[in-house]
Amino acid sequence: MFSGLNKFLKIVLPKGLFYRSLIIVAAPIIILQLIITVVFFDSIWIKANKGMTRSLVAELKTLVDIYDNYNNEAEFFTDIYKNNLNFVINVKKEELPKIISERKFSPMDRSLRRELKSTFGNGNYWFSTTKYKDVVELRIKSNNQIIQVIFPREKIATSSVRLFILWITLPSFFLIFIAIIFLKNQTRPIVNLAKAAERFGKGHYINEFRPSGASEIRKASYEFDRMVKRINRHLNQRSEMLSGISHDLRTPLTRLKLQIEMLNQKELSEKMSKDIDEMEKMLNDYLQFAKTQVQENSVAINFNHFFKEIVKDTNNKNLHFRLGEEIVLVARKNALKRCFDNFIQNGLAYGKNVHISTHKSLNRLIILIEDDGPGIPRDEYRNVFKPFYRLDKSRSLNTSGVGLGLSISEDIINSHGGNIQLSESKYKGLQVKISLPF
Repeated sequence: MFSGLNKFLKIVLPKGLFYRSLIIVAAPIIILQLIITVVFFDSIWIKANKGMTRSLVAELKTLVDIYDNYNNEAEFFTDIYKNNLNFVINVKKEELPKIISERKFSPMDRSLRRELKSTFGNGNYWFSTTKYKDVVELRIKSNNQIIQVIFPREKIATSSVRLFILWITLPSFFLIFIAIIFLKNQTRPIVNLAKAAERFGKGHYINEFRPSGASEIRKASYEFDRMVKRINRHLNQRSEMLSGISHDLRTPLTRLKLQIEMLNQKELSEKMSKDIDEMEKMLNDYLQFAKTQVQENSVAINFNHFFKEIVKDTNNKNLHFRLGEEIVLVARKNALKRCFDNFIQNGLAYGKNVHISTHKSLNRLIILIEDDGPGIPRDEYRNVFKPFYRLDKSRSLNTSGVGLGLSISEDIINSHGGNIQLSESKYKGLQVKISLPF
């Protein structure tokens, strides 16, 4: 039971902290006001309304009796009613209207109808509370004539209800307004901290974060700022170290290349040159992996044009693409190009054809990259994203490298708030499904 209620509340309640806090503050106010309103209407207003209606109907009964029993002196009593009770009284020779014109869901109208029915009987009266704004028209059958009475609406409805509603609603709105301002100020630091964490998680540069809000939030913000600085320092140190190593190793590799070219043994020199090229590629992969967090400004990218540029640069007839509707998203263009180039080149290396398709799903762009190669065993889907991991089976996603291609690609996609899924393609090869928000 409680688990079902918990699931229901998770679905119904808003996701944001501000709106949840507002519900916590506003709900008791609204519930209290509803209880007060119900009690007031039940015990005070409705009873007062019934008493006023009963008194009015009694006066009307007296008026009808006067017309029935003292027809010759009726004018004298009518003047009394007109002068003292603010009634407008007319006698008509016509039939009663068949349909009563009353307001739906009005306690005042229900009470009036009930009292008239109890006093004069069903079918002997008619009234309208909608024909005029401030007055009520009432017609009562008396012998062979119709007595028309027009009286102010306040005769059957106390005006205190409007004042009460005003006193109920205005403080409630005022309290909720104060609560909104207070909660905005209290939740803003949390929202700013969440946005900063999201930006940092996507690889964006974070300026010095200024703690604000309650002491607990200030402490969390302060520790977050320290963490960001510490991680950036480690990343910069790693990049600088690997850049230095790469630079130091490239110099002797270049000398080796020159010396190899001077060898007379052509076959041996070609093999050694190939090994040196592979070593350089490994150094570049290491350096690229270390620099995946290096900042690149995000720009607006038309994804259809972006893929067409990739296809044009690849210049391979075995690369096929089917693009959906044009979608523009803000991203780091060079980083994404490096990521997709990696998947495309791997697909072309291990399969004959690579198929690219895009479509939109809600607020996300779905990219499918499929090949007809040997594929990857299902139990290796998660492992291939690990740094320096290489397959020793029929297919290695980075045969000439060091196993960093997919690690770099996953890091790039995750830094844009997306995700990558591997599965078997409809061409019996590998399917790479990339989801990016826009």
